[in-house]
Amino acid sequence: MTTAVSLFDALRTQRSARRFSSQPVPDDAIRTIVRAATWAPSAGNRQPWRFVVVRDPALKRRIGELYDQGSTIAYGNRAADAPREPTFSDVPALILVCIDAVSTNPGPGSEFFRGASIYPAMQNMMLAARALGLGSRPTTLHRHREGEIKQLLGIPERVDIAAIVPLGFPGEGEHFGGKKRKPVQEVAYDNTWDKPLA
Repeated sequence: MTTAVSLFDALRTQRSARRFSSQPVPDDAIRTIVRAATWAPSAGNRQPWRFVVVRDPALKRRIGELYDQGSTIAYGNRAADAPREPTFSDVPALILVCIDAVSTNPGPGSEFFRGASIYPAMQNMMLAARALGLGSRPTTLHRHREGEIKQLLGIPERVDIAAIVPLGFPGEGEHFGGKKRKPVQEVAYDNTWDKPLA
């Protein structure tokens, strides 16, 4: 499968997709996306990532229910008042981005160590999806119901679900790019915090 956009075009136009078409994601696209994730750097090259691809409608529906419960826990009444996004059952595929917590550094700051080894893989995955014309976004509200999701999918206790990435072709009203980004001078500094990068 060939890519349609350059790396820098993918970086520039990637955005969080929330509406997906019902068109299935081809198996070879899933394999290409997961392969791209495995090319990411990781601490000590331990490659502690694991990926669970979920396309079964009943499983997606149940994961979506648990995710919605997590949203309510996180946001309370704001979640009920917010515009409803399509449920996970409407998304062609979910990729659970997992990390074997036992194989990463323990001790203080261990969540940062794990993040350093899993989130580059997720970004690779999302850039590969963009290059193939697929939308995606990182989601983490499942963490409030992670135990139930792990039990549902048979994920071992030692494995953390770092994120769930909905994946599919863009749906009606969805497009790549278009979100305004802060200029570099507002977010980067030259040597010290008080000197913006020119």
